[in-house]
Amino acid sequence: MRKEIIQNSRILIVDDRPENVLLLERMLSDAGYRYLRSLTDSRRVLAEFPEFDPDLVILDLQMPHVSGFDLLRQLRSRVADGDFVPVLVVTADNTRKAKQEALSLNAKDLITKPLDRAETLLRIYNLLETRWLNHQLRNQNQILEEKVRERTRQLEEAQLEILERLARAAEYRDDCTGQHTQRVGAMAAALAHRLEFPPDQVELIRRAAPLHDIGKIGIPDHVLLKPSKLTPEEYGHIKTHTDIGRIILSGSRFPILQLAEKIALYHHERWDGAGYYQLKGPAIPIEARIVSIVDVFDVITHARPYKEADSPETALAAIRGERSKQFDPELVDIFCDLQAQADLLRLENVLEQASASMPAEVASPEAAADARRR
Repeated sequence: MRKEIIQNSRILIVDDRPENVLLLERMLSDAGYRYLRSLTDSRRVLAEFPEFDPDLVILDLQMPHVSGFDLLRQLRSRVADGDFVPVLVVTADNTRKAKQEALSLNAKDLITKPLDRAETLLRIYNLLETRWLNHQLRNQNQILEEKVRERTRQLEEAQLEILERLARAAEYRDDCTGQHTQRVGAMAAALAHRLEFPPDQVELIRRAAPLHDIGKIGIPDHVLLKPSKLTPEEYGHIKTHTDIGRIILSGSRFPILQLAEKIALYHHERWDGAGYYQLKGPAIPIEARIVSIVDVFDVITHARPYKEADSPETALAAIRGERSKQFDPELVDIFCDLQAQADLLRLENVLEQASASMPAEVASPEAAADARRR
């Protein structure tokens, strides 16, 4: 490492006396140092410092125009936080006051003139070795930090994938494609974006909305998959899926699951207060109000065992008919505007393309027509 340090270190020499500069240059060149820059005018230091990017500054104290003390003050602001650029003061002033002031201004070492060659080279190398070790430590820390970031990213991706698969598991019993949950998440995010939610909140809704029906895991097959009209008792069973969803998702410290719990519990509330839990108007969480609209839109526009798929126009007409009744009137207007601008159609096309890339037994129209009940 010694050879590498000597051959690759950049040393900036600042001294107003040319003979002193020449002495240091010869001393360093003979020792194998190759990258040297010398300045006899201290006014040029601040301009050349960032361009040369030295590993060590050798600095005289008593100079005209800008003293070494002033340069020490000025150089402190030129060194990036966490970086280590040592300054070796070389001076004929061997008073205690000069030494203390120089060291207090962040000089890392100080030697007095006339210079002893062996001592000077040892001090220079020691300072450079410290700088190189500091760089190695910083690089290792950066590598470790990057590994931690990558590992954290992988864990986050794994968590999100688990959530997506959990949403698919809930839907798979009555929607083998798994596309309903994706469509609801995408449309909910589009609506939240139009409402000017912050980007991180839009993403949170996109991830949490697909879990809105997770509670259907707890609904018996003979009720959930029944192709005919439900009895009042069976409908009562269906209604419990919101509370089952709350139970499954409750107690988490993660924002996605906290939001998913809220959506799962309240996405069947009505603006007029006639929903499952009789929440009314703005008392219904905005995220649940969003999911309520996009969920109904997706149900109407896709085939069910008891009906054919209807057109988006039919779905929008039904949603408009429930404006200020089942749905938040402002959200109805914004959602219909999204559809009018074909934003939702583009989302649908993207999801259909994703579906087409899935295995045939999963993405086939026959599978898509399998029973699904809200």
